[in-house]
Amino acid sequence: MLGSLFSLMRPHQWIKNIFVLIPLFFGGKLFDLLCWREAILAAIAFSFMASAVYCINDLHDLEADRRHPKKKNRPLASGKIRPVEAIFLAVILVLSSFAISYFMLAQAGPKVSLVLLFYFILNILYCFKLKQYAIIDVFIVSFGFVLRLMAGGIACGIWLSPWIVLMTFLIALFLAFAKRRDDVVLYKTEQIKVRKNVIRYNLSFLNQTLGLIGAITIVCYIMYSVSPEVEMRFDNRHVYVTSIFVLAAILRYLQVAIVDQRSGSPTKVLLRDRFIQVCLLLWSLSFVIILYL
Repeated sequence: MLGSLFSLMRPHQWIKNIFVLIPLFFGGKLFDLLCWREAILAAIAFSFMASAVYCINDLHDLEADRRHPKKKNRPLASGKIRPVEAIFLAVILVLSSFAISYFMLAQAGPKVSLVLLFYFILNILYCFKLKQYAIIDVFIVSFGFVLRLMAGGIACGIWLSPWIVLMTFLIALFLAFAKRRDDVVLYKTEQIKVRKNVIRYNLSFLNQTLGLIGAITIVCYIMYSVSPEVEMRFDNRHVYVTSIFVLAAILRYLQVAIVDQRSGSPTKVLLRDRFIQVCLLLWSLSFVIILYL
């Protein structure tokens, strides 16, 4: 039973909360242990809150999941976990999230708690209604990553530049639309309707959207890397070199989505695709050299 409860929390999705740690990297606080403590606690709080949302979402979609060829194996849909147990787990996770953010964080605790509260309310609205509307659903998912970024910045007292906020939103938007493309492919090939609004998307629209957002993201990053503000802040004129790895990673993801047609889970793609992992590693190393050496 404990294994099923843990599975219901979808711990593999916690990797998304690495966005809470991003302000540490860009804020020059990579070797500040106090900031690490605050950021990790904020990430744990976000992980618990996200897991609570997954519990509530599975409760809401219980009947639909039971009819789905893949989702029927989820803990709730398969009957391994009773609805009352899922409700109890969701309540515990929400309370734990707020307890960590409010009582264990330093002075920023109440502000981080407000971010978590907003995230929770927004995602409850998403689960019960807003996910039915195409485009709006993707924007809400993407904004969730911006809230993660904000939580990390607030927890560590790091000012977030508009560039970082915009880049986070664009990358999340790109990944979310790539996932919707996989939903459309699944619907066309196997007649499996992963979500109700899948009929409001098609491959032509999503291919153009991915190309558009990918291009905007690359241009935005290049503008960020050559901006006087960034050069002055990092005291380095070579930030633009890192754009090579951003370009390569985005092109590779487009290849995975459009050519290989396996972009259903961005988390799994990032965990398994060696090309993208190398791009991220080289991007990180180049930034470490620019920022800290």
